[in-house]
Amino acid sequence: MPVWDDLVGQERIQAQLAAAARDADALVTAATAGTAPPAASKMTHAWLFTGPPGSGRTTAARAFAAALQCTSPDRALGGEPGCGFCDGCHTTMVGTHADVSTVVAVGSQILVADMRDTVRKSYTSPATGRWQIILVEDAERLNEKSANAVLKAVEEPAPRTVWMLCSPSVEDVLPTIRSRCRHLNLGTPTVAAVADMLVRRDGIEPTVALAAARVTQGHVDRARRLATDEGARERRATVLKLPLRVDDIGACLKAAQELVDAAAEDAKQVADEVDTKETEELRTALGAGAGAGSRMPRGTAGVMKELEDRQKRRRTRTQRDTLEVALTDLTGFYRDVLALQLGSSVAIANEEIRHDLDRIARASGPERTLRRIEAIIACRDSLDRNVAPLLAVEAMTMALRAG
Repeated sequence: MPVWDDLVGQERIQAQLAAAARDADALVTAATAGTAPPAASKMTHAWLFTGPPGSGRTTAARAFAAALQCTSPDRALGGEPGCGFCDGCHTTMVGTHADVSTVVAVGSQILVADMRDTVRKSYTSPATGRWQIILVEDAERLNEKSANAVLKAVEEPAPRTVWMLCSPSVEDVLPTIRSRCRHLNLGTPTVAAVADMLVRRDGIEPTVALAAARVTQGHVDRARRLATDEGARERRATVLKLPLRVDDIGACLKAAQELVDAAAEDAKQVADEVDTKETEELRTALGAGAGAGSRMPRGTAGVMKELEDRQKRRRTRTQRDTLEVALTDLTGFYRDVLALQLGSSVAIANEEIRHDLDRIARASGPERTLRRIEAIIACRDSLDRNVAPLLAVEAMTMALRAG
């Protein structure tokens, strides 16, 4: 199937990227043959993909990268780049293509050390593919130094290098960077489109797929996780009980502690799955013997310390990402409460807990609900400023109680 099939409800963006991929293919063909390039081209060296969480901005960027690396012979016969079956498409989609470098924030920021080798690679010619592609999944997490390194590379790109930056909005990226990028803004997919994808691609029962798409309000990745992971559904149900548990100060503090502990446990599970394997691979590469107690070669302590620091940053980010999901669920809860209080005709996302929503809606007014939503937003802002998670969540639960 074509690489574009992973995009959900983004037909306009797909058409633009497919046209650019065709023009990119013509540019490479002309350069290889030594002929003049096409007079007008929809292809450019830097792209900025924006859109709300769950819209699929990273998926769109990776699909575009696969189309640029497509080696299907059908292209010469007028076929669309991005067949999904050739080696170029397959390795790009699974993340193993030698000429597609992906940058993901390990911690709360992308440091200049994380970008140094990638920027250096962006100035080299493709080794095996048609383009040298740099995909930055969390461009909003570039700090000042790493953003300046990217700016220099985007200002003076190599002829066959393409930068793809993904960010929630254009305001999250330096003006000097975004002014040099072609901007594509993705919208939130409809509930029906997400549900159809879950049924068609993942074989989910239609009623389960529709429920998952509805409660996540079109967030593709979260909808898939809820539809396929019973544990995720249980954690979400626990979070949605929090507004019913903040009757007194002790309950507020207990609920905050449980929420933070659950996020820490999720981070630990990720670490247990990844860190041990990553550490053993590095020890083997450095020439250490098998087993954690084996002696490390002299002069490798700094490399191991760097890995440990990176793993620690990843655990911190995983914990805060889990909290972010919980805060999103809480915001959706109070959004439904506000809709009931105002008599809005907008669809209720959490229909399965309608009785809880009605209870909170009757016990307070719209003004208190808005203040509670503001408290959740303030908690999210505090986490972004590296406030200790427990302090931020405790402040939020106390504010939810006060209304």
